[in-house]
This record gives sequence, C-alpha cells and structure tokens, in this order.
Amino acid sequence: MSREPGGTPLGVDLRKILLSHSTGVISPRAEALLYAADRAHHVFSVIRPALEAGDIVITDRYFDSSIAYQGAGRVLEPGEVARISRWATESLFPTLTIILDLPAEIGLGRLKKKDRLESEPLNFHERIRQEYLQLALLDPERYLVLDGQMSVEDIHTAIITRVAELPALSKVPKKPSLRSRQLQAIVKSGAIVQARAKSASRAVTHKPAKKVAAKPTTKASKK
Repeated sequence: MSREPGGTPLGVDLRKILLSHSTGVISPRAEALLYAADRAHHVFSVIRPALEAGDIVITDRYFDSSIAYQGAGRVLEPGEVARISRWATESLFPTLTIILDLPAEIGLGRLKKKDRLESEPLNFHERIRQEYLQLALLDPERYLVLDGQMSVEDIHTAIITRVAELPALSKVPKKPSLRSRQLQAIVKSGAIVQARAKSASRAVTHKPAKKVAAKPTTKASKK
C-alpha cells in the first residue's frame, strides 16, 4: 500500500508543499511538474522494486489524478499532462484503476477539513470528476467506476469481485512464507546429507569386504 504524493520521504516533503495552505498559489504548470517529480521517485524507489519482487502494489492516486486535477482542474491540456506522467513513470501503467464517483458537493461535504486543493471552488472539482469519468469511458477495461454513495460493504464486494477477474494476478509469483523457506532449507540440507552418504557408500564398495564399516560411512551418518 502506498500513496501519492507522500509515498516516499521525498514525497512527504513534496506533499507538504503541494497541499499546505501556507504554500500559497502555485503556477499550474509548476504544480503538475511537482506531482510528476513525486511520481517519478515513487515509481523508482517503491513501485518498481515491489513489482520486481512479485508484490501487488495498491496506491492511492497515480497518474490519472494529474490528468484530472492538473489537466482538467487547472485547465491545462490533459494530453500534455499525461505525456509528462508517462515520461516520469517510464510508461508504467496500472492494471486497474478504481474510481469512487460522487457529485463534487457531496464529496466535499464529507471532509472535516480541506487542504489547498480541496479548498478550490466547486467547479474545479466538477471538472476533475468529469475528466475521471471521461478517462474511464475511453478505457473501460482498465477502470472500475463505483457509486461512492453505496455502502462500504457493497463497494468492498464490487472491488473484490472485479479484482478476482484480473488475469494478471493469477500470473504473479507468490513469495514463499518464512515457514515455507525453512522447510525448503531443511529438505535441501537433507538432500545434501543423502548425497554425501551415497557418495561415501559408493566409495566404500570398492574397498575389501572387511572394511565395509569404515570411518567414511560413519562420518556421513553423523552429518
């Protein structure tokens, strides 16, 4: 599990800059580039190493967020923002993006306090919502759009059902547990002992019969 911004120590600092009211106004393009910088480092230091280790990565926000927030919300060109994010992530696309859809006024009404972006006017957030829905419409296989007003239980069930259908997950190699690794080590060491015992016994067979119980066989049995 991770998040953007803030999934790395560098990301934590960038998150403070991007979301704190004390930062004040940031140029829309500078804002987009700061998010891209966070994402590039996040992919480099967290996401790719986890994927290479065979893990499944779940992150709260990824490059679709920049397309929606900076591309549509800040009225930049969504295609340009998408290209920046593709470059930052080396075109690492998510297998599935889950969108919990809500009218902007309902979503904002659920917040106890608002950060710098959440404090933007309602039309800013409506543009973001519409961009997310447009992205999902263009690539339905990669998106799961759920009504954010459903119960937590229904949302959970819908997500679990959709994730279970992903063919990619069945191909992800599972890392053995500690117990499994211990058993493998025991079996491997046992096989080594057996191999040494066989080697010693074969060596003994070439000796005269009276020396069958020679020391090499005894050493092998001790090992």
